[in-house]
Parts: sequence; structure tokens; C-alpha cells
Amino acid sequence: MTGTGVVEAGARTARSRALAVLRVRSRALAAALLPAALAVILLVGDSTGHLVGRGWDLARWVVGVVAVVVLLLAAGVGLVVARARPAMTPTVPVSEKSAPDLYRLVRDLADRLDVPAPSAIALTPDCDSWLEDRTHPAHGPPSREAPGDPDALRGPAPARPRRTAAPVLVIGSPFLWWMRVGELRAVLAPVVAGTGPSAQPDIAAARRFVRGLDAAVAVASTGRCPLSRSVCAGLGWVARLLLRGCREHAAEMERGVAAAAAERAQTVDYGLRIVAQEQVGLAYAGWDRLLTRVALPAWRMGRWPSRLDAGVVAALTELSRRDRLAEGFASRLSERPACDLLEEPGAVDEAASLLAARLFHGGPAGRGPDWSPVDWREYPDEVVDRKWRTDAARLHRVLDTLGVRRASGPAVTDPHGPTLARVLEHLSVPAPPAAAPAAVPDEEADFGTERGAALVAGLSAELAREEAAAPAAHPTPAADTGRLPATPAWDEGPLPLFPLEPPRTGRELLADHVTAVVCCAAMDTAGGTPGLDWLDGPALLIKGERAADLGPKVLALVENGDPVPLRAWLVDSGIRPEKPIRLV
Repeated sequence: MTGTGVVEAGARTARSRALAVLRVRSRALAAALLPAALAVILLVGDSTGHLVGRGWDLARWVVGVVAVVVLLLAAGVGLVVARARPAMTPTVPVSEKSAPDLYRLVRDLADRLDVPAPSAIALTPDCDSWLEDRTHPAHGPPSREAPGDPDALRGPAPARPRRTAAPVLVIGSPFLWWMRVGELRAVLAPVVAGTGPSAQPDIAAARRFVRGLDAAVAVASTGRCPLSRSVCAGLGWVARLLLRGCREHAAEMERGVAAAAAERAQTVDYGLRIVAQEQVGLAYAGWDRLLTRVALPAWRMGRWPSRLDAGVVAALTELSRRDRLAEGFASRLSERPACDLLEEPGAVDEAASLLAARLFHGGPAGRGPDWSPVDWREYPDEVVDRKWRTDAARLHRVLDTLGVRRASGPAVTDPHGPTLARVLEHLSVPAPPAAAPAAVPDEEADFGTERGAALVAGLSAELAREEAAAPAAHPTPAADTGRLPATPAWDEGPLPLFPLEPPRTGRELLADHVTAVVCCAAMDTAGGTPGLDWLDGPALLIKGERAADLGPKVLALVENGDPVPLRAWLVDSGIRPEKPIRLV
């Protein structure tokens, strides 16, 4: 089958499935009108002298009451489906004024594909791109940054009849910074090609119906329905029944749309798209490492890196250098990056970075005393150093709570100061039976001593108290929010929407705190400095070199109570564990 035949086959499949979805809607409407039609027949029969008698009179009353109830229920379902707000992805809007070159690229791409141009462009802090319909009545009229005319990207034009708004093109912000302009165009080609089916009336109507049902189910199940609980339960049941009836047809419709769009896009930069798809996978790997290893430690302490997308370039450059994942890497970087299509890439990066922090970790919509941005140049001092000293202080507070004595010996200059020697002695000396905790959690029972489990319990309790005492997740943003947008309309539920990782295990928690004490001792007694590894996050630098072999030594102490490897490493690095360290 030729490319044109594949496109036509996919379009036919999508339209036939869209009609099947609309038939579900028509059948539901017919079922709702059936009791009313029967009631009309009974009333007409009485007025013409037919269908008379006590039995028919009783039937008229019963059918009339049922018809009224069914019509009210149908009207309620229809109202909820029409007014319920479908889920809308949180994004950073990009106006044509702020990115004329990007809009021009998308417009030219739509012209080459012979499809309507998207109504607007927005960015998402994730490695994905898609089309999103935002024309539902509950979303209100289109904004200036998202005009309702599907030809809005084509510039000013004479007055024309109002048409259905084309979907918004959502682009993953890491793509703009990592990909070259040609690669971005190749990646967006099959996405933009999807605006063609979106303009087809049957497909558009079927999508609106399915989104409305999905939103109605969400309204009924989350308690936001303004009616009584029993009525909301009934509305939710009907909406779920209709959704089950059209779910398979809707899925096949979207598959047909995707197949037609992908085949239509084959004519645009086919060879380059293979390379671009490799870059998509590479960007996703670097983005995930950057969020979990670099951004998350900052978010946990109320700081959000303000240039995450720029950090993607540094992280992927390091990843390519280490693993040699990108062939022809140097020549590729000489090409024009896609972020050059933005007039102010720094402002866009900052807005996307704040949105990423809110989506993946939670937090307010703007700057504040407990939620402030941090530049990459400030990251080692503002985040890494502070994180280590905060963790070290927490560990010493738990040791004080457990009654652990300070380090002793002739080399100790300050027997009352916090030292690394105190931690080493406590974890490496077996605990006497009387000092063992009354109950040890099962998941911590395999520690070298029961002392490790006691520390984990104390650290967990300390962290829980700190989280309970932290300010609310959504305080009022400061007056000076700079270029960052205000709280968007989608922010109705709890954040984060997409948690990055599960809670740390007890072993990981204790190892992180012991590592923090070691790093503080290295900075205070051996001239160590905090550093940033783009792939692994906070890093300790000793004489300008990263201390990459510290982790196994700490684990030997935490898991087995064996201090020998760590003590040998301390001697080789010139770190003095008996000297007091500075805490936060």
C-alpha cells in the first residue's frame, strides 16, 4: 500500500470509529427520550378516546413520572458533561511575539503537510510533544496567546467566519535546548500532522464527547459535583457506563489518527527523523538524571534551579563524553540549537523550571522566602554545602537524643564539638544488650548493629517533624515574581502531580547522612569543596578532583559496621575526623 493509501486508510478508520462514538451518544439520547415518547403516546391516546380506563390512567402516571425523572437525569448528565472541565496539561504558554521563529517553523511545517496550523504553542517540562484541544467551554474563551482561529499562525488576514479552534501544540522544553533546529522540525512533523484529523467535524465531536464524559466522571468521583451525593453518584454511574461503551472505539479512533499523521509526516525530513528520535531517547535519559540527582536535592530545601533546560545540555554533554552515546557529537553541536527560535530563552527556561518544580515536587507559584531560584554557579555553595551541613546537623541531633557521648581521645581538640569521629565510633562499636532498642523494624533488622536501626528511626522522626513544621505548600507568592506566571487555572488539586521517586529506604537515609558528615569534615579539615556533577548531583571535590570512591566505604560502615575502609580513605585524603565541623 502506498503512503497515500495508508493515510487514507488511517483517516477512514478514525472517522468510522468517531461515528461509532457518536452513535453511543445518539443511543444514550434515544434511551433518555424513550420514556417521554411513550408518555406522549399514552396522553394522545387518552385525548382521542383510545387507551382509556383505570389501568391506562395508572400507566400514564407511572410512565409520566419515569419520563420526568429520566429527562432530569439526562439533563443533569448532559449539563455536567458540557460544563465539566476536562483535564488540561500544565504548560508554559509561548506567544508568537516571544518566539516568531518557532511559530514560523511550525507554520511552514503545517504548509508542507497541508494541514491547519496549531492555534498556539506551549512548553511542557518533560520529554514529550503532543496536540491538546483547549476549546472546551469550561476553559473559557481563547486567550491572546492561544487565538481561536486555526490560521492564527499565518498572520493577519481579512475577517472570515469563525471556525473551530485548532489544538495547541505542546513541546517538551528539553527538546528546544538539546535538539538542533532540523531535529526539532523532524520530531514535530508527525505531531503537527495530527491537526488535520482534528479539523474533521466527526472526530472533533467524538473527542469532545469522550473528554466531557471523562471530566464528568472525575467531577462525580472527587466530590466537586454541586448536587446531592446520591444524584452525583447516579450521574457518575451513567457517565462511566457511556465511557465504557465508547472507550474501545475512541482508542481505535486515536490509533487511526496517529497512523495517518505518522504516514503523512514521512515526506518531511525522513532521514533526519531517525537521528532525531535517537536524540529524543538521549534527552529523556539526561532529563531524568538531572531531575532526580540534581534538581531534587535543591527542591527538598526550598530552592529550585532556574535553568533546568540549560542544565540538560550540560548533563547530556557529560553523558555523551562518558558513554560515547552520540556519534558525531562535536559536529552536531556546531548546528543552530532550537532554543535560538525563542526571543528570550532565559525567561522561558526559568518559567519551565518553576513549573517542573511544581509538577514533580510541589511548591508555590512564585518566589518567596522559602521558595527561591538558584543559579547553576551558586548551586555548590547554596545547595550542596547547605545540604551536607543540614544533614550533618540532623544526624548529630539524633545522636544527642539517643544519649551518644561525644568523641573521646587525646587527638580530640573539642570534646563537646560535632565530629566525624563520634559517628565512626558509634556505628563501628557493637552496642551492649541494654542499649539495644526495644523493637527494630523488620526492614532494618539486617543492619550491622541495632544501632543503625535506631539512628534510622531517629532520623525518620526528625524529618517528619521538619516536614510538619514546614510552611504550607501553596503560600501566597511574593509581590515581585519577575517574569514567572501567576498560579494557573489548572492548579486545583494537590501537588506534586508527578512524584519523581519513592521515599528513601532506611539504609539510603543513614548512608546519605553519614556521607554528609564526611563531606563536612573534608571541607573543614582538608580543603575540600562542594561541587556539582551534572549526572550524579552533589559531589565532593578534593584537590580539584571528584571523590568518586567514597560511597562503598560509607556503605561498609552503615551496613556492616566496618570502619576500616572509610578510615583508610580519610587518612589518604588528609581528613581529620577528630576535628569539629561547622553545622547549619
